[in-house]
Amino acid sequence: MIGEEKVRSEDLNLCFEKLMMVAAGNSGGGVKRKGAVITEWKDIPMELVLRIVSLVDDRTAIVASGVCSGWRDAICLGLTHLCLSWCRKNMNNLVLSLAPKFTKLLTLVLRQENPQLEDTAVETIAKFCHDLQDLDLSKSFKLGDHSLYALAHGCPNLTKLNISGCTSFSNEGLGYLTQFCRKLKILNLCGCVKAATDCALQAIGQNCNMLQSLNLGWCDNVGDLGVMSLAYGCPDLRCLDLCGCVRITDDSVIALANGCLHLRSLGLYYCRNITDRAMYSLAHSRVKNKASIWQSMKGRYDEEGLRSLNISQCTALTPSAVQALCDTFPALHTCSGRHSLVMSGCLNLTSVHCACAVQSHRTLNSILHTAH
Repeated sequence: MIGEEKVRSEDLNLCFEKLMMVAAGNSGGGVKRKGAVITEWKDIPMELVLRIVSLVDDRTAIVASGVCSGWRDAICLGLTHLCLSWCRKNMNNLVLSLAPKFTKLLTLVLRQENPQLEDTAVETIAKFCHDLQDLDLSKSFKLGDHSLYALAHGCPNLTKLNISGCTSFSNEGLGYLTQFCRKLKILNLCGCVKAATDCALQAIGQNCNMLQSLNLGWCDNVGDLGVMSLAYGCPDLRCLDLCGCVRITDDSVIALANGCLHLRSLGLYYCRNITDRAMYSLAHSRVKNKASIWQSMKGRYDEEGLRSLNISQCTALTPSAVQALCDTFPALHTCSGRHSLVMSGCLNLTSVHCACAVQSHRTLNSILHTAH
């Protein structure tokens, strides 16, 4: 089934016509094979089938896999990226049907507007798609820990996992997953309030040392203990979103400044326990690590360090501390059109400006002065 409709013969004919149009359009003329025009399914070589399928949408590719056994085998073994987010109904049944066939998938996107997926679908994915590296299960409200247990055993090669909005996962399930999926580099846990706890972050810090990007937005059970475990266990962490993690304090930021030398992006929106001490620690880490970074990067020092920082609603911060941080990291901008230093809601920080904003102001004043 494709959504709620069965693949009918007229669907296949339309698919054939669409594929022929794509092939003709990319070959500059009629579709030929050794001088003969292709008019039947069986005439199309498998290499051409895979080439054509790579140019059409995923829904058409799925329909094409039902043409004949030859096409099915070629497409199912050749297709590595699949997105089913277009399926508005019965996505669970569709996954149950397709997962045993598309066993070579590397990327699978199952993002939903309305929750459809159940644990049985994820268990089937884990049973057949062992090469999977990138999986998006965002907004799958119906999924429970059985899905995480299945992925832990069936998909150990995952490097990117998005389970944002999956509110039924627990910290035990997430911790269990990290014991087996140790290659994770990108993990999105935004809104996973029950799963993202200090205990789970300790497991991530212990098991996922290759992690580079982590989204913990609005996970209000996250505290300093968890973030400190990440800082010391994931030294290659580059992007960390802690927006809405209201329990964290300066200790978390200090640990990140000391342990994550490659940190490029940090979100601290609404973290109102953050004070000047955290800002100075970030600035100091830049100076302290300058020599080692210079040696390792050989001239790329200016490319390192914070490039994006969100301290909106961090009302305890003062202009002097934030200005010191801005001066230390030249990639942080307050100027119009760039705004990589976001300070919304911090009315006392209106005097903070990046170097280029100051230069622009001086240039404008110079022009006005010359004009007069």
